[in-house]
Amino acid sequence: MRNLLEPGMLVRHPHCPDWGLGQVQSAVGAKVTVNFEHAGKVVIDSDQVTLTRDFST
Repeated sequence: MRNLLEPGMLVRHPHCPDWGLGQVQSAVGAKVTVNFEHAGKVVIDSDQVTLTRDFST
């Protein structure tokens, strides 16, 4: 999945739904920085967590 993530894409964290919708800020290797509605900026290891794309908006 990490190869498919680009800045601007909307995603959700599958284990933290309360974080809300997130926007990918950067993706470098396995590290993806996402700005979530209710959690702020979070760096995620995409080797450990598979973010879910959100197409609802």
